[in-house]
Amino acid sequence: MERELIIDVNSSGVDIALLEDKSLVELQKEKSNKKYSVGDVYLGKVRKIMPGLNAAFVNVGYEKDAFLHYLDLGPNVRSLNKFTKLAISGKLPALSLGDFRLEPEIEKTGKISDVLTVNQQILVQIAKEPIATKGPRIASEISFAGRFLVLVPFSDKILISSKIRSVEERKRLKRLIKSIKPNNYGVIVRTVAENKLVAELDADLRDLISKWDSLSQKLVKAEAPVKIVSELDRTSAILRDLLNESFNNIHVNDVTLADEIKNYVKQIAPEKIKIIRLYSGAKPIFEYFGVDKQIKNSFGKIVTIKSGVYLVIERTEAMYTIDVNSGNRVNREKNQENNSLEVNLEAAVELARQLRLRDMGGIIVVDFIDMTESKHRRELYQKIKDEMAKDRARHVILPPSKFGLVQITRQRVRPAMDVQILEKCPVCNGTGEIKPSILIIDEIENNLRYLILDQNERNLTITLHPFIYAYLTKGFISTLLKWRINMKAKIRLKPEASHHFLEYHFFNKNNDELKM
Repeated sequence: MERELIIDVNSSGVDIALLEDKSLVELQKEKSNKKYSVGDVYLGKVRKIMPGLNAAFVNVGYEKDAFLHYLDLGPNVRSLNKFTKLAISGKLPALSLGDFRLEPEIEKTGKISDVLTVNQQILVQIAKEPIATKGPRIASEISFAGRFLVLVPFSDKILISSKIRSVEERKRLKRLIKSIKPNNYGVIVRTVAENKLVAELDADLRDLISKWDSLSQKLVKAEAPVKIVSELDRTSAILRDLLNESFNNIHVNDVTLADEIKNYVKQIAPEKIKIIRLYSGAKPIFEYFGVDKQIKNSFGKIVTIKSGVYLVIERTEAMYTIDVNSGNRVNREKNQENNSLEVNLEAAVELARQLRLRDMGGIIVVDFIDMTESKHRRELYQKIKDEMAKDRARHVILPPSKFGLVQITRQRVRPAMDVQILEKCPVCNGTGEIKPSILIIDEIENNLRYLILDQNERNLTITLHPFIYAYLTKGFISTLLKWRINMKAKIRLKPEASHHFLEYHFFNKNNDELKM
């Protein structure tokens, strides 16, 4: 699979687009003044204990107090609190964990009031960014993610990613980590560590330990609420998690950020330094690489797939609902059951892409087209699982119900991406809204293909605005000529000055208008 990262540095921040085989699958917007990112570590102060919820509200400097549940304390929270208190007071002679005496682990069914008290200072990490009216969700089981490993202080456990299947490789990795891991540090081995040399793992581990040492030093004389350690910015985090042999290009339109990315890639994957390219073209970088067009076609309530199948995506307070529609592109040579299966399989691919692209989380209910045969429902379920396997967020998928509904829960750590794609109408001076004008040619071509290939109309006339007419007929091999050759039909364009910019109509050989 070919992967490309397109990075647009603008006045409001940094926009990052991840393309897989030229298809937009992830879009991240990092605002220049953004705070409270997932992974940031804060020294907070307990504001309120809620025994009924078995949780506490912690002041980390945000307008709304952060939420800390007992289950998010982590088993070694007593050791963390002891270390934090000693570090703040300056009474910790050596800020290394190697010789630190750990406290007993807390019980899984205990009470938060036995662990925390009001006004206590506690070290916490952002687990979920603030969403809507809610403050951040936090955890006190601190962890630092590297390229191959995740470091968990105050633990001695070594865990291997379940995606590494080989028993021999799991044993090898566990043996290597055990030989290089200092005392009082737990390690989670990530999937990308498979078949890596001990030198690479050791270098990653040393970087993570130095990050913890830096945190320890910043705790001295610190006073809550204050940020202690920042997580990597979104660009570096994506590179850390995704950069592999399949990454082909990283395009960025800012010299400073390009240099920063080169320095970071030089540390984690020096062999990939050549794929970073500075873009200096006249067109905006997203427009040049076709990202803008894909954004316009991928966001909004209705998402249309090339074949004519479309999804209707709506958000409610409790969940997302997605409806699958076949549109008017139904193969008349197949029966209804096979048509339904074909449409559902195509929709499953787009569904998985939409979840990643919009970073939708929580409960998602998808209404697929009903299928009577159980083998087809199993095939659809497997297709969804295969497509969702590309998603890095944790998720659970339930098989289709007897009503054709598929229920999905997906990890939500930051607000869902919401991009406004509707443009102001040029005819009514902004009093109404229309579809994105960038998609008008694709829309005409899709309708044309439907009329010719499905409805067997071999002689068509299209009336449209003179500007669109000029665009379709320009060049030695014009778009119009390509349509005639590819669809093997007689197609004529007729400019009409009375049409507004995005207006067009189809007529058959008898000059009867064909309603779409």
